[in-house]
Amino acid sequence: MMNLLRLGSLCFALLAQIHSHAERDENDVDEIEEIIVTGSLIEDNPGIAATSVLDTEVIQRIEAEHPHEVMTRVPGVWVTRNSGQEHLTAIRSPVLTGSGACGAFLLLENEIPVRPSGFCNVNGLFEVNLEQASQVEVVRGPASARFGGNALYGVINSIYAPPASRSLSLQSSNQSYYNLKAQTRFGPHALSAFHSTERGFREATGYKQQKMNYQFRNRSDSHTHSWLVSVSNLDQETGGYVRGFKAYEDPELRKTNPNPEAYRQAQSIRLSYSSQPINLEQGWDRKFFIRRSDMDFLQHFLPGQPLERNAQSSIGIILERQQPMKSGAWDLGFHGELLQGELTQFQAQPTEGSSFLVATRPQGIHYDYSLRGLSTAIYHQYNQSLSSATVYYHSARIEFLRYVYDNRTLDGNTKSDGTACGFGGCLYSRPEDRSDHFLDTAARIGLSHETRPGRTFNIQFATGFRPPQSTELYRLQSGQSIAELDSEGTLSLEGAWTYDVSDIFVQLIGYAQTAKNLIFRDSNGYNVSQGETGSVGVELDFAQAISHRNQLAFQASWARHRYRRDLALPRGEQIESGHFVDTAPERTASLRWVHRFVESIEAEVELYRLGSHFIDIANKARYGGHTVLNIRSRFEITSKIGLNARLLNVLDARYADRADFAFGSYRYFPAPGRDVRVTIQFSL
Repeated sequence: MMNLLRLGSLCFALLAQIHSHAERDENDVDEIEEIIVTGSLIEDNPGIAATSVLDTEVIQRIEAEHPHEVMTRVPGVWVTRNSGQEHLTAIRSPVLTGSGACGAFLLLENEIPVRPSGFCNVNGLFEVNLEQASQVEVVRGPASARFGGNALYGVINSIYAPPASRSLSLQSSNQSYYNLKAQTRFGPHALSAFHSTERGFREATGYKQQKMNYQFRNRSDSHTHSWLVSVSNLDQETGGYVRGFKAYEDPELRKTNPNPEAYRQAQSIRLSYSSQPINLEQGWDRKFFIRRSDMDFLQHFLPGQPLERNAQSSIGIILERQQPMKSGAWDLGFHGELLQGELTQFQAQPTEGSSFLVATRPQGIHYDYSLRGLSTAIYHQYNQSLSSATVYYHSARIEFLRYVYDNRTLDGNTKSDGTACGFGGCLYSRPEDRSDHFLDTAARIGLSHETRPGRTFNIQFATGFRPPQSTELYRLQSGQSIAELDSEGTLSLEGAWTYDVSDIFVQLIGYAQTAKNLIFRDSNGYNVSQGETGSVGVELDFAQAISHRNQLAFQASWARHRYRRDLALPRGEQIESGHFVDTAPERTASLRWVHRFVESIEAEVELYRLGSHFIDIANKARYGGHTVLNIRSRFEITSKIGLNARLLNVLDARYADRADFAFGSYRYFPAPGRDVRVTIQFSL
């Protein structure tokens, strides 16, 4: 691992020397401001209709404590709020759980993946500085043809641009939440820093987190150059589910935490360099990156509460070239990266509970392995104007991924001292050293037709894939010695109608989607690629500037996700074809009205609805959904001082951020009550 980091440091040092002659005078601010190297999914990928953009104004108005607050504004997307900064994601999908759930969504930072293949983070958005992003873009639907593995259901791209001015803000909340934001810019250098702390309204659920982005940009005669350093740190006390039917409504129970000992500590650092030709048709767009992340967390949800530690280091390159053609353009790309990772799981205390649990979940080492990986991909994107109103586009990708796994403890499913467990063997099974490889392809083909100025119809077919994650391949159970898994895949047919005229924007999208080879743990405890689901949905995105003082926006989605194959699961559960996938609301909606009283005072009223949905595989337990009312306001006291006030959950509704039914009982993550937040901001 250290060799990998030394190699990466050497590469970046050489690049710095090569481009040092291109540095401009730090006082030449006007010319520096013209440089834009941010990587926009919309600008770089014409034809992708289902893309939502949250700009700087929206992000600053929300001032989110949690990614959930940002993503309610995107149709077809639901980021659940779990304990603290933990979360689960759904993009045209149910909320996914388990080791591979994070691999279904690709997280980008200036169009560079935040993590390498094989070691995704199901809570990956807490490693990204959404709080100070200049723009957040969300692609809904499979996008692997352009962005590669893990873009199975969609992509979230966080964009950072240098701040327009220096600023400092302080926020306080009656829920014992505080944050401090600072941004500064001096010549080609820019720094954004964020610190937040929350005591938590539930027992022992507080956290502290820090995020920082440093940017440096300059320009030579032929290229613009951009450096980005991103750092994150999270120290969190984690809360477990509260149990009992509608426990989130109980005024005392909702504040309890059955797992006060649980915690999560996570750090990440990413360094990237981008060299983009000023004329995109006359050179390669080059991106180089190094990434490192570490995490410790107590698995309080498992008997015995083992401690997991994982770490990853990676280095990579992305090369892209645009080749103009008659009435169109052809983009070529290459993506390659090297990965080193490791994972240990250790149980410090004997398991408590039934004789079976005590015998099969032993104290000591459960897993201890390292992993080396190589990923390479080539891809292209082609756009052709068939007429002045019609554009044909297609893209394709072929990607190769290889894992080399090294078990650093005893093979098999024995105890750490080599003795056998009772009841037929230990639960935890460790494969022998091995290597695995996956070769995947994806394609996208579509047609865009402008019927009249500002009125466009898109139709496209797209596929997506995600290779198995390392934990699905090598952290086995119940004596399984080899997991013969295939990459998961999606196929999607989508039609979109867009109306963008004057002060009105309307987009209506319908889609049908299938997902195959979904990885499940079957009734024997084996990881198998046997799941299959089918989905249909409609998404609406509407915005209108009614007047200079009033703006109205409405996002809504309707979707049905059903299983398409029978499958027996552990604990006697049975997936039946035709049943609804659990934790997949049919309806979500967000309505917002912004009123500007005068230029220096405005207010936003937001009404958010999460629909009723099943919370178990058998479709017998249900969560009724919830509706939340929020009010946000902004006051410019002077040209240098601003005040933001927000009243969240105005009606003090008692609801669950996430609901589930397991082990014979209802369980919930209760949502906080009414929350008053006040921010004072200074522009320097």
